[in-house]
Order: sequence, then structure tokens, then C-alpha cells
Amino acid sequence: MEGSGDEESEAEGPLQQLVKRQRREKRELQAKIQGMKNVVPKNDKKRRKQLADEVAKLEAELEKKHKEELKQLKESSPEQNKVVQLLCKQCAHFKTDSVADGVANLELEGVEQQIPHPRVSKAQKRREKKAALEKEREERIAEAEIENLTGARHLESQKLASLLAARHLEIKQIPSDGHCMYRAIEDQLKDHHNSCTVAALRNQTAKYMQSHLDDFLPFLTNPSTGDMYSREEFEKYCDDIANTAAWGGQLELRALSHILQTPIEVVQMDSPPIIVGEEYSGKPIVLVYMRHAYGLGEHYNSVKLLTDTATENGS
Repeated sequence: MEGSGDEESEAEGPLQQLVKRQRREKRELQAKIQGMKNVVPKNDKKRRKQLADEVAKLEAELEKKHKEELKQLKESSPEQNKVVQLLCKQCAHFKTDSVADGVANLELEGVEQQIPHPRVSKAQKRREKKAALEKEREERIAEAEIENLTGARHLESQKLASLLAARHLEIKQIPSDGHCMYRAIEDQLKDHHNSCTVAALRNQTAKYMQSHLDDFLPFLTNPSTGDMYSREEFEKYCDDIANTAAWGGQLELRALSHILQTPIEVVQMDSPPIIVGEEYSGKPIVLVYMRHAYGLGEHYNSVKLLTDTATENGS
């Protein structure tokens, strides 16, 4: 006999059910606000101000309701505290979500002709765009943490933990901000008494690849056409390495192994470790490659010596 919708909801667990419902309520509120906005004339400043106040009240009520629900769930389910805390962090940013952006637009439209707006520099626009992208990534990470409690990421983490434990190592978490590979290498270099920064690693990688074009260009193809990168596309690729949060991969690892003259070992779940720069001697830099981290694609972490958890727990 086929399972009912109620049975599926029960199988999901209380946390997943709460997350789905709260998301739905946020979407419904956003739709309601948009509908309210559409019926207020742009030139009616009084009604727009009233509407902005009403929307702010609706937002505050929903935010308070969601926080109380999360608090109750946290108290009733101590084992899920970490995930609930991540969701609370997401809710704490609620007033800067797209719902609140609509309210801000309402208020600004009512006074934009009265208040002179300072010109925003290109640098400021870039900073604001970067901050918005990082905020969005944090929210996606929080959602993925909830959705992957028993999913692919959890399984991958367990297998990697087992592989590393056999070497008396464990994962050292690195932020997922587009710089993860470089941040993981930066962390590992501390054990090599090297204080090279992420920015320096990116700049050196770009310059090395530009000066060794024949070693890298044949491995880069246009995802739309399948053709090998043109010289202009390759230059743009290198510029992104140096000046953006473009994610790094095996080509960049190859360049970095030559720059640092150090082997780089990449531990992964279902395959033998990949060693780049085997021609160099010395202690390798060890990274952990995760395919299912945060549901956002590939991610690199660093490693550290395994902590004696039994001692820490007093057992």
C-alpha cells in the first residue's frame, strides 16, 4: 500500500517539516507584500509610508514566530542543536532578505525625490555585490546543512573521517567562500613555516599559469562550445584567479606545487589520494576534497592531527 503524505512528513522528521513550513510562510509573505505594493500608487507617499509600517510589522511577527518555533525545537531536540543554530543564524538575517528589500524600496521611492543620493563608486558597488553573494552562500550552506543530515554529505564526511583517522588526522573545516582551496593551502603552509596569504597564492598562481601557457591552455575548454580556450579567454581565466573568488581545481594545484616546490596530496572519498608535484621532496601539503560539501559543488578542507575525543569526553 502506498504511503500517505502524512507518513512522508513523519519520515522527514520535525526539523525538516519545520524548515519546509517556514520557507513556505516566507514565500507567502513575500507574495502578499508584493500584492500590497502593487495596489499603492507610487505618488501616494502617505499610503506608501503606512504600507511600509504594516509590512515591517508583518515581518517582525513572522520573524518572532519562527524564532520561537526554532527555540522550542532546539529545546525538545538537543541532538540537533548545531543545525537549529545554523537555521537561527539564517533567520537572524531575515530582514535583509528579498522580502525586506521590497519594503526598503517602498520607503526609498517615497523620498527619493526629496533626498539627494550620493554617487556610489564602482568599488563600493563591487563590495556590496561581494557581500550579497557571500550572504547568499551562507544561507545556502545553512539550508544544505539541514537537508543533508542523513544525505550524501554526511556519508562522505564519515568515510573521509575514517580514512584520515587511519593516518591520525582529521578534517579541519575551511569556509566555503570560493577561496577554500587557497585557504586550505594557506593553513597547511603554517606547518611548513610559510606565511603566504590567499591573495599571494592567487596572484602567484595566475602569473605562473600565464608564463607557462602551453602547460595549461590545452586543458581549458569553453563550456558552451567545447573548443579550447582562446588566448583572450585564457587571460580572462587567469585574471579571475587573481582578482575574484573563482574556485580552484587541479590545474591551479599543479601550478601551486611548482610555485611552492612541494607535493600536494588530495584525499577523497572513493578514490586513491591524488598527488600533484610528486617530483618534489619533503612533507606534502594535505587537502581533503569533498564532492558533496554544503550541496554547493566541490570543496576543499585542510587537515590537522587527530584529537583524542575519548579524553576530551572524559571517557
